[in-house]
Amino acid sequence: MSVKIHSQAIVDSRAQLGEGVEIGPFCYIGGGAVIGDHTRVLHHATIEGKVTLGRGNTIFPYALIGGLTHDLKYDGGEPGLKIGEGNIFREYVTAHVATKAEDFTTIGSNNVFLAYSHVAHDCQIGDHLVMSSHSALGGHVEVENHVNIGWGAGVHQFCRLGRHCMVSACSKLVQDVPPFMLADGSPAEVRSINKVGLERAGFESAEIELIRAAFKVLYRKDLNRSQALQHLEENFTTETDSVLGEIISFARASARGMA
Repeated sequence: MSVKIHSQAIVDSRAQLGEGVEIGPFCYIGGGAVIGDHTRVLHHATIEGKVTLGRGNTIFPYALIGGLTHDLKYDGGEPGLKIGEGNIFREYVTAHVATKAEDFTTIGSNNVFLAYSHVAHDCQIGDHLVMSSHSALGGHVEVENHVNIGWGAGVHQFCRLGRHCMVSACSKLVQDVPPFMLADGSPAEVRSINKVGLERAGFESAEIELIRAAFKVLYRKDLNRSQALQHLEENFTTETDSVLGEIISFARASARGMA
């Protein structure tokens, strides 16, 4: 299947385009772009910088993929952005390259970035993120799989978002959100477990109840964080592959503290 490039698009001769790639009118594709098979770049979208896209991505009008970092520590070179497969970048989405020349911002596969959302330099994003309109990730944010970020939420630099967690609309997040939890507010705090998201993802009732028990120990008992984690380890089964073990491991690795 041949590449389709509209006559009014600008595509640098050094760009590498896979089979079935479509480039619409008034697009700009820079020389550092490597675009995977069957990716569609719709009219007026831009891909610049050292960017690698996997197969089957869709870039909607006016999105900027691979823009230069906002980080004032940038001192030259060609930092990059690596993107997996099957992602959707809606109108006016921006996703920036890393700051240091040898580093990469990374985005996994099957993520959805709605209009005007922003992924800053050096973010590390997994798979199946849904990032709503006007939300933003500061630099170096880590997002695990199956996360949901609501409309207009802002996530501070270096925060971590655990698997299957949710950040509610209009929240200001300045600390980590553990797996399976729901954070809301300004500043955001963990208010409950992400019950609806867990049910939709097919978690069993016993797993959801175990997550709820962990939430109560971490956020409702009169215990500090160290005491709460010790209580969980002493009173529950915490195999490394259990949901509880995942929560404990995430909490112990938290550098910013937990919301």
